[in-house]
Amino acid sequence: MLIMVDQLAAGWLPAYGHPVVQAPNLTRLARDGVVFESAYCPSPLCLPSRAGLLTGKLPSRIGAYDNASELPASSPTVAHHLRMHGYATSLAGKMHFVGPDQLHGFEERLTTDVYPADLTWTPDWRRPVGERLPWYHTMESVLRPGVCEASMQLDYDAEVTFHARRRIFDLARDGRRDPFFLVVSFSHPHDPWEIPAHYWELYDPDAIAPPSVPALPLSQADPHSRRLREMLGVDEAGLSAEKVRTARHAYFAAISYVDERIGELLAALRDTGLADETIVVFTADHGEMLGERGLWYKMSFFEPSARVPLIVCAPGLLSPGRVVEPVSLLDLAPTLLELAAHPLAEELAAELDGRGVVPLLDGRPAARPATVVAEYLAEGVTSPALMIRRGSHKFVSCGGDPDQLYDLADDPLELVNLADRPAHADLRRSFRDAVAARWDVGILERRVLDSQRERHLVAQALATGRRTPWDYQPNVDAGHRYVRGGADLYELQRRARLDSGSPPA
Repeated sequence: MLIMVDQLAAGWLPAYGHPVVQAPNLTRLARDGVVFESAYCPSPLCLPSRAGLLTGKLPSRIGAYDNASELPASSPTVAHHLRMHGYATSLAGKMHFVGPDQLHGFEERLTTDVYPADLTWTPDWRRPVGERLPWYHTMESVLRPGVCEASMQLDYDAEVTFHARRRIFDLARDGRRDPFFLVVSFSHPHDPWEIPAHYWELYDPDAIAPPSVPALPLSQADPHSRRLREMLGVDEAGLSAEKVRTARHAYFAAISYVDERIGELLAALRDTGLADETIVVFTADHGEMLGERGLWYKMSFFEPSARVPLIVCAPGLLSPGRVVEPVSLLDLAPTLLELAAHPLAEELAAELDGRGVVPLLDGRPAARPATVVAEYLAEGVTSPALMIRRGSHKFVSCGGDPDQLYDLADDPLELVNLADRPAHADLRRSFRDAVAARWDVGILERRVLDSQRERHLVAQALATGRRTPWDYQPNVDAGHRYVRGGADLYELQRRARLDSGSPPA
């Protein structure tokens, strides 16, 4: 079972050392599982990251450039491969599929998505960065977090939890016990941060620290950070220290909320007797800057945006531990195929950008040295932004911007750019060579621009005349649920019952 959340950086979890956030269910999962200390998303944006995770391929290889890109129906996903290997494949929650294929290898979806399946959110690199499109992030979530009893996201994640739990019980009631691949994907702790009072009250505001790196003066920020601040309107918002603390408070509350939903899923596995035979993987699509360096949300390669939690728990199969070697969410597809004993796992892995990390799960060295790559091809840039993490060093390249090179071992807050220092000239050159070897930046830029132009045209055409939505419509056949005419009432009741033990005396 793969459990995903949206917009959660590793550093905001107690399992990764955060002293204030309360997430007891994820803390227990980490205690019993293998924790990857340095896992990165393939792109610090929802759709490209998820497409990369499912396919094991860099988003640019499959045209998943931004949040309005269509993952080609012909692109094999881990769900396709596991389905062919006899697994029942189900998806509950957000996956941000765009286009008419809303399954991508899953036999069933238990819920609709929370975000649109059309081409509306297509960026336009031809426009000035400061010209904001209607769907861009703004500072609204930072300025106005709320205590509430109901919200769109609360409704959505409650629905996801309900259907995922029911699917777990259905799997347990199936006497055949076929192998299954269930993906459960929550919307929290993505903004807007609108959370019931119970979760807010878990935190003492005085215990919530300000950003470790305060908002940098614009003159000291790198060009991409300046673009993001302009695009989001950060410097126009006039954030006080109290506003920043309240936003961080709300985000922490959102983590506690979704942790409780995850606890319900893990309890369902225990209650059905499936826990000891189910591999549970937990991760997020990207992180959240949460005011660090004056940045919010994602879209950056700094650690709070690009580094995500990754926990693998397999009782009786894997011993608890921690892995320091850098890995990518691109590695999940080949790793899941290997854990599932897919007969073509090794052959399929050769076609992917990710690498299997089963040896790391077992405490052994990886088959090849870790080089983690990522890319950002959406709003806020006008040329591909590319990242490579190798060893303790992180290198970032974006057309027209100065290179960035950080040593995360000595400088975990990424405050000292080593790119122009003579002592690191050879290292910088090797990273530049690695970028050139992996990406043809000129061709990639033209492909992105062509895709944006074509999608804008198609979106305008599809908005004219009769509209046919692509949004997923869950199929509920009420004619075959519960008790219906012609059925054997007691046989139905027997099949639906899942005992939990001996009845009370």
